[in-house]
Amino acid sequence: MLLVCYTLWYSKYTFGLSSTLRLELDLQTRISNFMQRIVIIGNGISGVTAARHLRKLGKDPITIISEETPHFFSRTALMYVYMGHMKFEHTKPYEDSFWVKNRIDLVQDRVEEIDYEKKSLTMKSGGQLSYDVLVLALGSKPNKFGWPGQDLKGVQGLYSFQDLELLEANTHKPFATGASKKVHRAVIVGGGLIGVELAEMLLTRGIEVTFLVRENRFWGNVLPLEEGEMVRRHLIQHHVDLQLETELKEILSDENGRAKAVVTSKGETIECQVVGLTAGVSPNIEFLKETALETQRGIMVNEYLETNHPDVYAIGDCVQFSTPPPGRRAIEQVWYTGRMMGEVVAQNISGKKQKYAPGFWFNSAKFFDIEYQTYGNVAANPVEGEMNFYWEEKGGMIGVRLVFAADNHKLIGINTFGIRMRHELIDRWLREGQTVEYVLQHLRNANFDPEFYRTFEAEIVKEFNSAMNANVVLAKKSWKQILNLTK
Repeated sequence: MLLVCYTLWYSKYTFGLSSTLRLELDLQTRISNFMQRIVIIGNGISGVTAARHLRKLGKDPITIISEETPHFFSRTALMYVYMGHMKFEHTKPYEDSFWVKNRIDLVQDRVEEIDYEKKSLTMKSGGQLSYDVLVLALGSKPNKFGWPGQDLKGVQGLYSFQDLELLEANTHKPFATGASKKVHRAVIVGGGLIGVELAEMLLTRGIEVTFLVRENRFWGNVLPLEEGEMVRRHLIQHHVDLQLETELKEILSDENGRAKAVVTSKGETIECQVVGLTAGVSPNIEFLKETALETQRGIMVNEYLETNHPDVYAIGDCVQFSTPPPGRRAIEQVWYTGRMMGEVVAQNISGKKQKYAPGFWFNSAKFFDIEYQTYGNVAANPVEGEMNFYWEEKGGMIGVRLVFAADNHKLIGINTFGIRMRHELIDRWLREGQTVEYVLQHLRNANFDPEFYRTFEAEIVKEFNSAMNANVVLAKKSWKQILNLTK
């Protein structure tokens, strides 16, 4: 009865206050029972993972602040919302009630200033919120390189929910014809994964796509020559006008301040109504640049994800490691690294000291119909002391590259296109230092394609033996090895 009376009084007392002030009052009534107030800025995969694991590890009050959306959603699924394959609510991994049940407070606002001495945040709404521990999970933003016209209407990136809404506003509805079809051509700048997603999205609306890529092959700073050529052929098969070794010079405006054409580095003028800027992303840290927080391209952190300020951590796309983990880059902006950082920072805040140790690099993506996986280190260009073996199926949509040390043949990395591999097994072979011959001998175990799919292990081994003057004998599939039951 007393609890009910308090709830009714509290609701009446706080009615009409801003959400930030109500939250502050609510936290003040609860704080005496807890050790520390944890505030996370950013509700992407890293921030939400941190919150979930902190709740598993303790009862401290947790607040997530984000201006983008009220609830966490799967960013990689935005393209499927635009293409009509799902609704936005389907992209939310957790029910809206999940946050209340787990006592995680959500604030839809933007932090504009951080006072590290007072441990206080100032919001766009004018409210303030104090913290004991702060986690910066600020994500990233599309790159802009000062192109004339880059801020015109119809020019945008593809990263946030607001970008999805803007793309809907900038293009016509599905199946539009005649006068209702307001966009006939889009130009995409930058040859990477986001650009491919945007191209696929636009094509579903009947919009022709021109793709400007600076390098001599697609994703040339990541993919070796043969893989880049495979993707080039595939994009052309999907009617993408792919222009290699071509850069954006200028975006031209119509009388209403909207993009009407682009001018390329080769002097060509291409009429268009939408320009997609997908030349990579950068840590979203502009409002922190002139503060006492140490930053370079990203927020500088150590192996425990600690910044130069006590009780301030940073995770996810906005992070730059002062000393990168072995075999990794200082900045890595992929989904699973954000998740892993969220798990690690929760342990450290809870007093269970743990280094961020992601292990060997891996990633996966999709180029229209071709699935891509990479494990370990596969350089875009030849590296001294390394050898490469590349096999490609005659149809030109399936390929495998193995990179290994020239002296002892230990596996360094694998690229696969159109063939799924077992991540855990490949990672184990890399950790064990297995040779390329061992990997090929047991290649059947690594295959993770669905049952009844055509397999290519015999062809790959035969071509390797011929190219390398080797004598690898392909072994039968072994579930003991797949499940690591051999020891």
